[in-house]
Amino acid sequence: MGLTFSVVTTPADRVAAELLAVPIAKTRILGPGADAVDAALDGGLAAFLEETDFEGNLGETLAVPTSGKLRAKAAVLVGVGEIDKLTVDDLRRAAAAVARRATRAVSVATTLVSVAPDLPRADAAQAVAEGMVMGAYQFLEYKRDGKPTKLSKVSVISDGGAEVRAALARGSVIADAVVWARDIVNQPAQAKPPAEMAAEARRLLRGRGVTVQVLDVPQLRQQKLGGVLGVGQGSHQTPRFLKLTYTPAGTSGKALAFVGKGVVFDSGGLSLKTGAGMETMKCDMSGAAAVIGAMSALRELGVKTRVTGYVPLVENMPSGTAIRPGDVLRIHNGKTVEVLNTDAEGRLILADALSLASEDKSAAVIDLATLTGACVVALGEKIAGLMGNDDGWTSQVQAAADRAGERVWPLPLPTDYRKGIDSAVADMKNIGPREGGALTAGIFLQEFVEGVPWAHLDIAGPAFLSGDDGYHPKGGTGFGVRTLLELARTFEPPTSSDVKPAKSVKSAKSAKSTNGARRRTRR
Repeated sequence: MGLTFSVVTTPADRVAAELLAVPIAKTRILGPGADAVDAALDGGLAAFLEETDFEGNLGETLAVPTSGKLRAKAAVLVGVGEIDKLTVDDLRRAAAAVARRATRAVSVATTLVSVAPDLPRADAAQAVAEGMVMGAYQFLEYKRDGKPTKLSKVSVISDGGAEVRAALARGSVIADAVVWARDIVNQPAQAKPPAEMAAEARRLLRGRGVTVQVLDVPQLRQQKLGGVLGVGQGSHQTPRFLKLTYTPAGTSGKALAFVGKGVVFDSGGLSLKTGAGMETMKCDMSGAAAVIGAMSALRELGVKTRVTGYVPLVENMPSGTAIRPGDVLRIHNGKTVEVLNTDAEGRLILADALSLASEDKSAAVIDLATLTGACVVALGEKIAGLMGNDDGWTSQVQAAADRAGERVWPLPLPTDYRKGIDSAVADMKNIGPREGGALTAGIFLQEFVEGVPWAHLDIAGPAFLSGDDGYHPKGGTGFGVRTLLELARTFEPPTSSDVKPAKSVKSAKSAKSTNGARRRTRR
């Protein structure tokens, strides 16, 4: 059930709602509306807080008895930490804490938007909406005894009128896109083979100003997408490739390109993962989910930039038809790859997608992929790695992620590491040394970006969490959706003068084989 938001100017003690949520700052400083709760306790709130050891730490919640002295049926206090250090993202976390505490209430009223006078009211309202929607999220489709939240109405007590209402609507749209991405990531692999994911994308994007082109196997062959075909050939669930096009009225020029890795399940192929390593591999399409989810919100947010999404969809399985270590694939741009580890498959399908985005002369490209365990080792499961070939463009991505509240950290693409993916039989191999694995994966991807500003987000950590964290639940997080939408909303086409070219290699494009790779007769 989605949440609906409204703005009211009624005093906190007179708002009609099942639950009134008011902020308390660090060291038990009362925030807006808390005076009404204090009055309901006949001035005893300070003693109540001390007795219950409630400090006002960020995300801390406490139910307060009001003995029917408020119009709201009950009250809850939510900690916001130190007021002078309060950020927009802190407001998201506080709002999420309220949503989780309010699962048995149909309606909530809150004064959170007004807690930090130094924060722009619209930014605060958007953050509260995002936090409430993301905090209320549950994935219960397969739970027989699941208890869905009853929360459906949120009244924001604030002045600001139309500006605040618009910000609440914007935050709700963004968070709904995140929720869709979470849902599809959390679905078991059996429910989202490539063909079904393509159908889900069509259903989601219908009527949202996005055209959907789906390439099936014959069309993949026609387009010479050797990476997608190679990875997908081991599964009876045949691959697909989505090209999503958003062209708002009155726009022209080059498009911003979103590329998302869509491995609907990753067994590792013949380079088989361990049983434990496969347990969460339904999430290996999180990049694809982020791109599709973000595309669904562009028109409603009034984005004026042209955006094209490139989404390869495959299942990586071991079988008699699967690619083998030592096989060579030819990617769309003609470069050949020796596959030495079939579990390094995401970069193979992204290579095709990045080649297409380059061929289309995109204004700039960003890809999102649950690409390497090495990035998780480096940055943990809460921070994505950011790499790219253009400092101005990666800085723009970093700034958008910071505004959206999604944590990314820049990593280098050292030119001398390129030799780590040199191959004796092809233009390159798909794995490098164990050390610096996230970087050599990024260097591999750079080989398929030609003449356009490009940024790569390795989201292997934050796309799927092992436990709850603020407004992110255990499981799929929808990471990347908010960054993509913020990028599209504020996009400034970068100049191509700073683009660092990939290493030039020679490819024998005229060589023929069933999968587009060079064939050699053994004697």
